[in-house]
Amino acid sequence: MKLTFYGAAGEVGRSCIMIESDDTRILLDSGVKLGEHDEYPLIDDKELQGIDGVILSHAHLDHSGYLPHIYSAGYMGHVYATKPTFELSTVLISDYMRISNPSNVTKDGLAKLQRHFKQVEYYEDFKIKNLNIRLIPAGHILGSAMIEVWDSRNRLLYTGDVNFRTTKLLDAAPSGHIKVDTLITESTYAGDKEEFQSEKKILDDMVKSINETITRGGKTVVPSFAVGRAQEVLLMLDDYMKSGRLQKVTIYMDGMINKAMRIHRHNVVFCRDELQKRILLNEDDPFKSVNFKDVRTKQERSRIMSSDESSIIVTTSGMLTGGPILRYLERMAADSKNRMVMVGYQAEGTTGRAIFDGAKEIMIKDKKVQIRMDVSMYHLSAHADRVQLMHFIGSMKDLKNIFIVHGEKEKAAQFHAALKGKYNAHLPSLKGTYEI
Repeated sequence: MKLTFYGAAGEVGRSCIMIESDDTRILLDSGVKLGEHDEYPLIDDKELQGIDGVILSHAHLDHSGYLPHIYSAGYMGHVYATKPTFELSTVLISDYMRISNPSNVTKDGLAKLQRHFKQVEYYEDFKIKNLNIRLIPAGHILGSAMIEVWDSRNRLLYTGDVNFRTTKLLDAAPSGHIKVDTLITESTYAGDKEEFQSEKKILDDMVKSINETITRGGKTVVPSFAVGRAQEVLLMLDDYMKSGRLQKVTIYMDGMINKAMRIHRHNVVFCRDELQKRILLNEDDPFKSVNFKDVRTKQERSRIMSSDESSIIVTTSGMLTGGPILRYLERMAADSKNRMVMVGYQAEGTTGRAIFDGAKEIMIKDKKVQIRMDVSMYHLSAHADRVQLMHFIGSMKDLKNIFIVHGEKEKAAQFHAALKGKYNAHLPSLKGTYEI
């Protein structure tokens, strides 16, 4: 078996890994790296035409956003994933096409993509030529999966983005009874001493800061990924508001978040049993809370920003690379009464990362914007931390090879240093090919 890494090596973004076994060639994920300039997997179009299948771990664009180009380049095979992943990736890719309008995508390519989705259930073995494949719940977002691949000689597991903690929406990824000889693992939060605080402590601190903002008459804006993080945040805010621990104000949803909420509601069987029972038995539907209001027009958005009312605005994009969040910042960032609450990863080179690192001035469409609002980070991660990843790796039987991807260079190197004494651990290079 041969592995080639066309993205996500020493970086977060453009995940794309080729697996070759005899005459079979498949891709695990096909993403873009979003930033000031989008970056794509370093794979030639001629190679794409010879792929036998693409398996998608989940819907986020850094794992799915290159799919339209693959079909535009002449790929004619299937994309395999869970039902929620197809539905969510369709929404995210459509929005990406509208905003970025990449020149490497054709209308015909987009149409082919929609016709070639092939739905797969968790733990349902399927074959692509001589490779066997299975999807295992990853606990990251709705429909997310770890991908197990094996032939007659090797057995491999690709974590994609994985979470070993139970969340409002999802059960934790399984962390035992997995037997493979090769692991390809994410390392987003695998740096030295990266261990998340308890969720209760994080949420208590977050709610306290929002209450302080409401009390002084300010607005709180929460930039979030439309899929996954936004739903977790919204359900948490709703629960705290219903319990009385969070002051009652309108919670606005802007961007694609409401579309994603509907997809979650329609696919609630993929969520935790507790959430399903809450909806089916008690008629308590957290996806349709009276505390939520969808922002449907630019005029409504303008009214919210100019109003004297305190409110909470959950909006895209999570790393401030585009979307409604930039409009809110233009109008709200200079007012010290307001607050921005960051809840997730901020990639290098993004506006979100610049503000997280302390920037007091940013550029939005050639306009200087002063950052005088409070900025807080409350890490509600949908990824595993260093401790969880080490525990997962330690539980795996017969593991020999580890390839570390999807992490900033420094964090990936620190993780590599912790593993290399016990395993044949690799920090793959972009376009690097490895035999196992």
